[in-house]
Amino acid sequence: MSERPRVGLLVSCLVDLVRPQVAFAAVKLLEDSGCDVEVPLQTCCGQPAWNSGADKHATDLARQAIETFESFDYVVAPSGSCAGMIKRHYVEALANDPAYLLRARALAAKTFELVSFLVSVRGFKPLHVQCAARACYHDSCSSLRELGVRKEPRKLLSEVDGLVLSELAEPEVCCGFGGLFSVKYPDISERMADQKIVDAQATGADLIVGADLGCLLHLKGRMQRTGGNIRVRHVAEVLAGLANEPALGEA
Repeated sequence: MSERPRVGLLVSCLVDLVRPQVAFAAVKLLEDSGCDVEVPLQTCCGQPAWNSGADKHATDLARQAIETFESFDYVVAPSGSCAGMIKRHYVEALANDPAYLLRARALAAKTFELVSFLVSVRGFKPLHVQCAARACYHDSCSSLRELGVRKEPRKLLSEVDGLVLSELAEPEVCCGFGGLFSVKYPDISERMADQKIVDAQATGADLIVGADLGCLLHLKGRMQRTGGNIRVRHVAEVLAGLANEPALGEA
């Protein structure tokens, strides 16, 4: 492996379609950490299909992702759900395909969620980054439960000048998004989002930071319907100094 590892960025469907600035921020952070970054032509990681029981579609997408990303030194995603799909579920999806199973295991071993990669692999620290705000951090279920990512985002955010980080009372409680869960059970999903927003408001935060855009879109959308006014930003945007750029429906 070269001194500057070659990283393939798995952008994620939501980032690509709704908030591409997150991908630009991720590229900046990875390059600042000493990596050469490429964004190959890609499609969905297959998680929605896998979660809904469409196993054939999921395995087809998994094979495609393996072929796309296996030549890179690392695969990094600004999404715990996408990274979790590759690291935890490709081997399950391809358990009956011996040829691809070995390749799935190899890909899983070098796939990381963005912030965990920056901290644990690259030893990255944000330099000269400012964000004058009181923030709380929302742990997505995929990052926290599937990947065990908790300390890493808080470590980097604590080094951002002007950012005051307050802990939620119940940081491990789901926001109610859960991909298809929010579609299948909208009433429950809305109540869970409302509870998360109340928790955030109690901290005095004017900014909710997270590492999965689905959660952030869910919370922002709910606040737009109920009158909440807390800004939401992906952690990559904050660490790249882009937290004050218009985002997620904000003017």
